[in-house]
Amino acid sequence: MDNKKRNILISKNQIDERIEQLGAEISKDYDGKNLYILSLLRGSFIYTADLVRQITVPTKIGFMTTSSYGHDEQSCGSVNIVNDIPDNIEGFDVLIVDDIVDTGITMDFVISHAKSLGAASVKSCVLLDKPERRKVDIKPDYCCFEIPDLFVVGYGLNYGDYYRNIPYVFNWED
Repeated sequence: MDNKKRNILISKNQIDERIEQLGAEISKDYDGKNLYILSLLRGSFIYTADLVRQITVPTKIGFMTTSSYGHDEQSCGSVNIVNDIPDNIEGFDVLIVDDIVDTGITMDFVISHAKSLGAASVKSCVLLDKPERRKVDIKPDYCCFEIPDLFVVGYGLNYGDYYRNIPYVFNWED
Protein backbone atom coordinates (compact mmCIF):
# COMPACT_ATOMS: atom_id res chain seq x y z
CA MET A 1 0.00 0.00 0.00
CA ASP A 2 2.92 2.36 0.60
CA ASN A 3 3.49 2.74 -3.14
CA LYS A 4 -0.09 3.98 -3.70
CA LYS A 5 -0.93 7.67 -3.54
CA ARG A 6 -2.66 8.84 -0.36
CA ASN A 7 -5.88 10.79 -0.74
CA ILE A 8 -6.29 12.94 2.39
CA LEU A 9 -9.99 13.06 3.27
CA ILE A 10 -9.76 14.93 6.59
CA SER A 11 -6.71 17.00 7.53
CA LYS A 12 -5.15 17.27 10.98
CA ASN A 13 -6.37 20.89 11.22
CA GLN A 14 -9.95 19.88 10.38
CA ILE A 15 -9.80 17.14 13.02
CA ASP A 16 -8.37 19.48 15.66
CA GLU A 17 -11.00 22.16 15.00
CA ARG A 18 -13.91 19.74 15.11
CA ILE A 19 -12.69 18.03 18.29
CA GLU A 20 -12.40 21.41 20.01
CA GLN A 21 -16.04 22.16 19.06
CA LEU A 22 -17.21 18.72 20.13
CA GLY A 23 -15.38 18.97 23.47
CA ALA A 24 -17.19 22.22 24.23
CA GLU A 25 -20.54 20.68 23.27
CA ILE A 26 -19.96 17.58 25.42
CA SER A 27 -18.80 19.75 28.34
CA LYS A 28 -22.02 21.75 28.16
CA ASP A 29 -24.23 18.66 27.82
CA TYR A 30 -22.57 16.81 30.72
CA ASP A 31 -22.23 19.74 33.10
CA GLY A 32 -23.29 18.52 36.54
CA LYS A 33 -23.40 14.89 35.44
CA ASN A 34 -21.24 11.92 36.38
CA LEU A 35 -19.34 11.46 33.09
CA TYR A 36 -17.54 8.23 32.27
CA ILE A 37 -15.72 8.11 28.93
CA LEU A 38 -15.49 4.54 27.63
CA SER A 39 -12.89 4.41 24.88
CA LEU A 40 -13.01 1.42 22.55
CA LEU A 41 -9.50 0.22 21.88
CA ARG A 42 -7.47 0.20 19.81
CA GLY A 43 -8.82 2.49 17.14
CA SER A 44 -10.13 5.28 19.33
CA PHE A 45 -7.14 5.88 21.61
CA ILE A 46 -5.80 8.87 19.67
CA TYR A 47 -9.24 10.43 19.22
CA THR A 48 -10.12 9.85 22.88
CA ALA A 49 -6.88 11.44 24.11
CA ASP A 50 -7.47 14.55 22.02
CA LEU A 51 -11.18 14.71 22.89
CA VAL A 52 -10.85 14.41 26.67
CA ARG A 53 -8.32 17.25 26.70
CA GLN A 54 -11.12 19.45 25.31
CA ILE A 55 -13.72 18.35 27.89
CA THR A 56 -13.85 20.68 30.88
CA VAL A 57 -16.16 18.75 33.24
CA PRO A 58 -14.87 16.11 35.70
CA THR A 59 -14.41 12.91 33.73
CA LYS A 60 -13.54 9.33 34.57
CA ILE A 61 -11.97 7.37 31.70
CA GLY A 62 -11.92 3.64 31.03
CA PHE A 63 -11.01 1.43 28.11
CA MET A 64 -12.64 -1.61 26.58
CA THR A 65 -11.32 -3.78 23.79
CA THR A 66 -13.67 -5.47 21.37
CA SER A 67 -12.97 -7.29 18.16
CA SER A 68 -15.04 -7.57 15.01
CA TYR A 69 -12.55 -6.87 12.21
CA GLY A 70 -9.33 -8.76 12.82
CA HIS A 71 -7.07 -7.66 9.96
CA ASP A 72 -9.86 -7.37 7.40
CA GLU A 73 -11.36 -4.29 5.79
CA GLN A 74 -14.90 -5.32 6.76
CA SER A 75 -16.52 -6.38 10.01
CA CYS A 76 -17.11 -10.11 10.44
CA GLY A 77 -20.53 -9.30 11.92
CA SER A 78 -20.00 -10.55 15.47
CA VAL A 79 -18.47 -8.75 18.44
CA ASN A 80 -16.14 -10.31 20.99
CA ILE A 81 -15.10 -8.66 24.25
CA VAL A 82 -11.32 -8.92 24.51
CA ASN A 83 -10.98 -6.70 27.62
CA ASP A 84 -14.12 -5.63 29.46
CA ILE A 85 -14.88 -2.30 31.15
CA PRO A 86 -12.43 -2.08 34.07
CA ASP A 87 -14.68 -0.08 36.41
CA ASN A 88 -18.10 -0.26 37.98
CA ILE A 89 -20.11 2.10 35.76
CA GLU A 90 -23.37 1.81 37.67
CA GLY A 91 -24.93 5.27 37.94
CA PHE A 92 -22.48 6.91 35.54
CA ASP A 93 -23.43 8.80 32.40
CA VAL A 94 -21.39 6.78 29.93
CA LEU A 95 -20.10 8.25 26.68
CA ILE A 96 -18.73 5.53 24.40
CA VAL A 97 -15.96 6.88 22.19
CA ASP A 98 -14.95 5.03 19.03
CA ASP A 99 -13.04 5.84 15.87
CA ILE A 100 -15.77 4.88 13.39
CA VAL A 101 -19.31 3.57 13.14
CA ASP A 102 -20.04 1.74 9.92
CA THR A 103 -22.27 -1.32 10.34
CA GLY A 104 -23.12 -0.16 13.86
CA ILE A 105 -22.89 -3.70 15.21
CA THR A 106 -20.04 -2.99 17.64
CA MET A 107 -21.51 0.27 18.95
CA ASP A 108 -24.94 -1.32 19.40
CA PHE A 109 -23.35 -4.21 21.31
CA VAL A 110 -21.32 -1.93 23.60
CA ILE A 111 -24.29 0.37 24.29
CA SER A 112 -26.38 -2.66 25.35
CA HIS A 113 -23.49 -3.97 27.44
CA ALA A 114 -23.03 -0.64 29.27
CA LYS A 115 -26.77 -0.39 29.95
CA SER A 116 -26.77 -3.94 31.35
CA LEU A 117 -24.08 -2.86 33.83
CA GLY A 118 -26.32 -0.13 35.26
CA ALA A 119 -25.17 3.02 33.49
CA ALA A 120 -27.50 5.97 34.21
CA SER A 121 -27.32 6.93 30.53
CA VAL A 122 -25.35 5.79 27.50
CA LYS A 123 -24.48 7.84 24.43
CA SER A 124 -22.01 7.42 21.58
CA CYS A 125 -19.31 9.70 20.21
CA VAL A 126 -17.38 8.86 17.06
CA LEU A 127 -14.73 10.44 14.90
CA LEU A 128 -16.27 9.06 11.70
CA ASP A 129 -19.74 7.92 10.73
CA LYS A 130 -20.25 5.80 7.63
CA PRO A 131 -24.08 5.54 7.46
CA GLU A 132 -24.18 3.81 4.06
CA ARG A 133 -22.82 0.64 5.71
CA ARG A 134 -25.29 0.51 8.61
CA LYS A 135 -26.74 -2.90 9.47
CA VAL A 136 -28.42 -1.89 12.74
CA ASP A 137 -30.56 1.16 13.48
CA ILE A 138 -28.10 3.39 15.28
CA LYS A 139 -27.01 7.01 14.88
CA PRO A 140 -24.09 8.41 16.87
CA ASP A 141 -25.07 11.05 19.42
CA TYR A 142 -21.86 12.98 18.70
CA CYS A 143 -19.90 12.78 15.46
CA CYS A 144 -16.97 14.67 14.03
CA PHE A 145 -17.35 13.74 10.36
CA GLU A 146 -19.70 11.75 8.16
CA ILE A 147 -17.91 9.98 5.31
CA PRO A 148 -18.91 7.92 2.27
CA ASP A 149 -18.38 4.17 2.07
CA LEU A 150 -14.59 4.20 1.70
CA PHE A 151 -11.94 2.18 3.51
CA VAL A 152 -10.02 4.80 5.50
CA VAL A 153 -6.98 4.78 7.73
CA GLY A 154 -4.99 7.20 9.87
CA TYR A 155 -5.67 9.03 13.12
CA GLY A 156 -6.13 5.77 15.01
CA LEU A 157 -7.69 3.75 12.19
CA ASN A 158 -5.48 0.95 10.98
CA TYR A 159 -4.74 -1.34 8.12
CA GLY A 160 -3.01 -4.53 9.28
CA ASP A 161 -2.10 -2.83 12.59
CA TYR A 162 -0.30 0.01 10.79
CA TYR A 163 -1.05 3.65 9.95
CA ARG A 164 -2.73 4.50 13.28
CA ASN A 165 -0.03 7.11 13.90
CA ILE A 166 -0.79 9.16 10.77
CA PRO A 167 -2.27 12.52 11.97
CA TYR A 168 -5.00 12.70 9.29
CA VAL A 169 -7.61 10.41 7.73
CA PHE A 170 -6.92 9.10 4.22
CA ASN A 171 -7.60 6.38 1.73
CA TRP A 172 -5.49 5.14 -1.16
CA GLU A 173 -6.13 6.15 -4.72
CA ASP A 174 -6.21 3.31 -7.25
